[in-house]
Amino acid sequence: MTLGRLNHIGIATPSIEKTVETYRHLLGADAIGEPFDLPPQGVRVCFIDAPNTQIELIQPLDESSPIANFLKKNPGGGQHHLCFEVADIPAAVAALQAKGATLLGQPRIGAHGTPVVFLHPRDMGGVLVELMETPEEGH
Repeated sequence: MTLGRLNHIGIATPSIEKTVETYRHLLGADAIGEPFDLPPQGVRVCFIDAPNTQIELIQPLDESSPIANFLKKNPGGGQHHLCFEVADIPAAVAALQAKGATLLGQPRIGAHGTPVVFLHPRDMGGVLVELMETPEEGH
């Protein structure tokens, strides 16, 4: 497995609408996607395009969402995860497991419609890392 480019930074927020306005007002963000729900993950998501990556705003759909738990500890929101591209999720999972890494659950379809898997923060210096399969890693 080879580390690919940074695809996005996940930011947990209690309100996508308010956070979008903050990015517009303070940083001049104008390439902002439409928010959409991901019921299997219990979240509402919105992507903001930056020249070199994306910001993924993540809001809980309800109190059972893992993001709701994150917001209980961080009521104003904050950085939730970093997402890196990999060419092949099954191969990445096998390589990581062979090296003793702890994965959080099984691969599933993420917000971009491609397979993703998360690495436990304790294996990554306290940072939750998402790996996302991309058709052309590094592009």
